[in-house]
Amino acid sequence: MSIRVFIIAPTLTLRAGLRALLAQADITIVGEAAAFPVALPVCDVLLLANAALLPDTVQVPGSLGEVALVLLADDPRLALRLRRMPLRGWALVSPDASESELHAAVLAATQGMVALPQALAVSLLSQAPTPESLDDTLTPREREVLELIGQGLPNKLIALQLNISEHTVKFHISSIFAKLGAASRTEAVSLGARRGLIAL
Repeated sequence: MSIRVFIIAPTLTLRAGLRALLAQADITIVGEAAAFPVALPVCDVLLLANAALLPDTVQVPGSLGEVALVLLADDPRLALRLRRMPLRGWALVSPDASESELHAAVLAATQGMVALPQALAVSLLSQAPTPESLDDTLTPREREVLELIGQGLPNKLIALQLNISEHTVKFHISSIFAKLGAASRTEAVSLGARRGLIAL
């Protein structure tokens, strides 16, 4: 099945260039715009040409949790903004990325993964705060998800309980793992309970 990509770039020239880079058999360009659309189009991936086009978290449409996002940017700090958005998956890609790099980022984000160029990943890891300093960054929704994980609920039941999609649940769990420095659900619950984030 072809991956449906919607391109957001400020100029016709840039949009045409991105269309050319994504001219692959497994990708279909379903539309384009100069700015983030008011009504989110039906697509699998939103491709944003620069960080200025990134919507504010509080203004993101609720349905965005079903969509992946690929952002062309070199600033590793943008990863934190993307991580806090309800996305299926996301990728940061250098504005100078090759056709193969952009294609790989789109595929990874569509599969619910996070993709970063090696240089950006190294920079992020070198700046990473300690798990202790991350406790307060868990959002109220992430705390709810962690609480339900602690009750032994699987993703499907967590989604039903909170009236969100399973993709959004997976996104929250991934964010919780990253913030707490956990490698599993059990470890996340243990760390959350130890730091007073949830009650068991």
